Amino acid sequence: MEHLLTVSERANRLHRELTAFMDEHVYPNESRFAAEVGAGETRWKPRALIEELKAKAKARKLWNLFLPGDEHGASLSNLEYAPLCEVMGRSLWAPEVFNCSAPDTGNMEVLARYGTEEQKKRWLEPLLAGEIRSAFAMTEPDVASSDATNIATEIRREGNEYVVQGHKWWISGACDTRCRILIVMGKTDARNRDVHRQQSMILVPMNTPGVIVKRALSVFGYDGAPHGHAEIVFENVRVPAENILLGEGRGFEIAQGRLGPGRIHHCMRLIGAAERALELMCRRTLARVAFGRRIADQTVWQERIAESRMLIDQARLLTLKAAHMMDTVGNKAARAEIAMIKVVAPNMACRVIDWAIQAFGGAGVSGDALLASLYASARTLRIADGPDEVHRNQVARLELRKYQQQ
Repeated sequence: MEHLLTVSERANRLHRELTAFMDEHVYPNESRFAAEVGAGETRWKPRALIEELKAKAKARKLWNLFLPGDEHGASLSNLEYAPLCEVMGRSLWAPEVFNCSAPDTGNMEVLARYGTEEQKKRWLEPLLAGEIRSAFAMTEPDVASSDATNIATEIRREGNEYVVQGHKWWISGACDTRCRILIVMGKTDARNRDVHRQQSMILVPMNTPGVIVKRALSVFGYDGAPHGHAEIVFENVRVPAENILLGEGRGFEIAQGRLGPGRIHHCMRLIGAAERALELMCRRTLARVAFGRRIADQTVWQERIAESRMLIDQARLLTLKAAHMMDTVGNKAARAEIAMIKVVAPNMACRVIDWAIQAFGGAGVSGDALLASLYASARTLRIADGPDEVHRNQVARLELRKYQQQ
């Protein structure tokens, strides 16, 4: 692991061990993972391969690597974890093997940081052990959720309970039969003049009466089983008052604490996906002959390969800078860098993966070459956790502010 920002020898050791695990257990089993897909409702049940590899990863202490400053995790900084996240991102399903997949990582961080002891015991401990999965319900179909103040789901206090009423979608992981708990964001005080104090987050077990999974959503035709993305209606869902997280009106505060590290993770996984696509592109162009010479000898492909190398390295360095700033000066001071990487990394990955698809021709858009699913995932992340436009606006406002204060 060579980059300009120094990390500990322990982090370097974990990087070597993780890379070796991927070589030994993940890449050789990608065909088996695809073959274990069931039909109908069985698609949402866990695959035997994942459970086998989770046990191996635990045995090698390659487990909960994302969790900082906690006895259950590896206690790595954002900067130390970022290159490990990149390695896992080379395969769409690898992060779960190490209990480092979204949205569980963000939900575990929320529970570790803001949960009560009872909430931690009931939900965090089985999540840390990889025994259950979770989901995060924020986006809604009826409002522009890129502006989270628009969210209309109601969380109403009635005696010793809260009643949740609303409609959510793009709830990643909620289709998985192991998903036991949702973190739901909604309004507890719609009349509060401070629009950032109207929202709260609450824990809703999946088996609560009134939690209705309407359907699994697809991304470019991929349903992402067994993980998936669900559309859920909450019809008079009642949960105990102690399920509120941190207190009423603290939803935005929790969201900001959750999304900073999550965006770093997404970006590093995207860099890993782009590296995998570049590798496939290079191998393909070296092996294929068209019009009497290797594709790799054609200038257009040399330009694309060179441009891919430069784009990936630029995105990686910017992401590592953001991670370093989060560790040293905090998420708020790093908000411009976090916003920048959330635009740069998905756009870079989409471009590199698209070129790799082109190198594979018809095979590139099939399910045979891995690239189509990588592209679908990368393209989604130009929208998830805030669309490009929102992050660009934030970067511009912060840049302009420097000159308005002069």
